[in-house]
Amino acid sequence: MSTGISSLASTASTSTTTKTSSQELAGNFTQFLTLLTTQLKNQNPLDPMDTNQFTQQLVQYAGVEQQLKSNDRLDSILTNAKSSSAASATGFIGQTITADGKTTALKDGSATWTLTPARAATQATITISDAKGNVVATQSKALAAGAQSFAWDGRSSTGFTSANGNYSIKVDALDATGTKVSVDTKVSGTVDGIDLTGTEPVLLLGTSRVPVSSVQDIGSGLST
Repeated sequence: MSTGISSLASTASTSTTTKTSSQELAGNFTQFLTLLTTQLKNQNPLDPMDTNQFTQQLVQYAGVEQQLKSNDRLDSILTNAKSSSAASATGFIGQTITADGKTTALKDGSATWTLTPARAATQATITISDAKGNVVATQSKALAAGAQSFAWDGRSSTGFTSANGNYSIKVDALDATGTKVSVDTKVSGTVDGIDLTGTEPVLLLGTSRVPVSSVQDIGSGLST
């Protein structure tokens, strides 16, 4: 009979890795106590069951119950944290933000990036590619030191107007000595929606998606 009790306790312990239902635990615990009581009533008085075994099984069940309670508390904390984060994210709607990234949306003939070279670059080749990686436009210009806005009107190198959608920017810059200059790229735009389906709120700038954690500035107005 003792083997049956140990097996039942082991099964309940294993099930906690895949199920978090406290009702199921309560049901298993009731079955455990029923089986334990039945065994006590029918055990051989001349060969009683080891008391240590009873204690170990009860401790095991108590540990499982405590684990489920801890999981429930963590779930509650995560839910509250997500709700708080979602509530904070709604404050971005209508705001103009700047965030880390190379991809932004072209909408109504306008796409904007913020470029920050490590130092002044006398020559910079700016390449813009569509969502499929095809190069649609290339421009050359000098970049001053510090953050500056770069706007693209959607015109391709062949003179056609590009369709609305997501476009990525790449900047290859050189200083006066011909040494490569690193250029940090950021995206800017007005938040017109929020996606709350993931673990982190995502701000929607037209068709562009920006995680809240990537936002670095709100309401910046850099000139071209």
